[in-house]
Amino acid sequence: MEVVEMQANILVYDVGSTYTKAAAFALKDRRFTFLGRGQSPTTLHDVMEGARRAEAAIQAQGVQFAAEMKRYSSCSAAGGLRMVALGYMPRVTAKAAKEVAMTAGARVMQVVSAEEPLSFRREVLMEINPDIILLSGGTDGGDEGCALENAEMICELHGKATVIVACNKYAQRAVAELFDKAGVAYVRVPNIMPTIHELNIKPAREAIHEQFIRQITRARGLVEFRAGLSDQAVVPTPGAVLLASELLAKGTYEQEGAGSLILVDIGGATTDIHSALPELEKLSIEERGLIINNEKQFSYRTVEGNLGLRVSATGIPEAVGPNAVIRAMDGDYGVTPDEVLRFAQHLEDHPDYIPADEREKSLERAMATCAINTALRRHAGHYADTADPVMGIMAGTAIGRDLRRVERVLCVGGIFVHSDKQAAEEMVLRCFEDPGISLLPQEKPRIVQDRDYILYAMGVLGKYYPDAAFSFLKEYTGS
Repeated sequence: MEVVEMQANILVYDVGSTYTKAAAFALKDRRFTFLGRGQSPTTLHDVMEGARRAEAAIQAQGVQFAAEMKRYSSCSAAGGLRMVALGYMPRVTAKAAKEVAMTAGARVMQVVSAEEPLSFRREVLMEINPDIILLSGGTDGGDEGCALENAEMICELHGKATVIVACNKYAQRAVAELFDKAGVAYVRVPNIMPTIHELNIKPAREAIHEQFIRQITRARGLVEFRAGLSDQAVVPTPGAVLLASELLAKGTYEQEGAGSLILVDIGGATTDIHSALPELEKLSIEERGLIINNEKQFSYRTVEGNLGLRVSATGIPEAVGPNAVIRAMDGDYGVTPDEVLRFAQHLEDHPDYIPADEREKSLERAMATCAINTALRRHAGHYADTADPVMGIMAGTAIGRDLRRVERVLCVGGIFVHSDKQAAEEMVLRCFEDPGISLLPQEKPRIVQDRDYILYAMGVLGKYYPDAAFSFLKEYTGS
């Protein structure tokens, strides 16, 4: 093969709070070839400096860069937007608002419905002082009063937040007039829940992405960095990973998707579980029911903010108990419950700590297993253990997100990159050994580890080259 054919002409960055990563690809004949990746500590005083060092790390591997290089990026350096979601009914539009925020990579600090007193809603906004407020409420033609009441409250408080107006379309004009008069920054998008059976999250998700971009540009001085990108629409990193899993599951207009999957994304602060079940899009409205109950959505993500391997490490033994962590270890190292608690506290106090020996590595993997196991069971549905005549549910009825037919689990996070491949795989497989009443896969799923850390890149590139990105993902994951 000629050298010129292996020149990188696509580069995708991920600017994180700690490291700036870059992945290089050759795009030819609608196919991506992965050529190399590099990383460098993020240089907050000048993001370009860290980006150039990441590029240099790739070039040091012998990868040549084409003269006409296209550059794209995701970013998590700003740590996510602080968001409050306001809605009408707690199990309907308020929960829809939370799902929109989650899939956009925002940090949802509070979801508040109209059932809460106005004084409580006001207190929440004053205490959290969010970067963004997602104003939902009412299907099109439904309730308008809640959205107007919340809009008046926002005008009175006049905080720093930008408001995403995603409520009943018939209330939006009056809401906009209130905000214009009070000088409140806002963006109008279509109702996130136009009918009781329909969830329309894409416009609101894109609006949140744009607010994310504005925040990181202001907070991290990324103006010059964005100017060098082919598209300045920087994608939040959690959103990019989610987009990659959705693309793989669903496919494109020209290519059939790989089918249902689970994505496990464990980091220093959170453990995120995402499931994509494309077969649910074929359901009729009657079969779909109240889509906002989550089990019938194509794409659904949950975030466990107290289960992480560094800044929230103590949340793991608090959630499952130190003895559960010890039982999850892949060997008998004589670890005591007190040692588990001390180790978790040490990781929390020293986020850049690297386990010193196999004993500590096994303990870290055990903590990861417990975090993933807990997060999976909170994400998945379950069999009802008792009858509920009021709801028409018999004991043994499957309730919630049904993952029983999922055959593939994608795994993202530093623990997978830096652990032995087999040990990391066993760490996840243990979570599926005894599903109990949870609606987890019936057969042992195939574990796919993102050891090259490039799922985020495919999520970004899927926006511009969907068929090439899908083909790459299919081969990369062995689908």
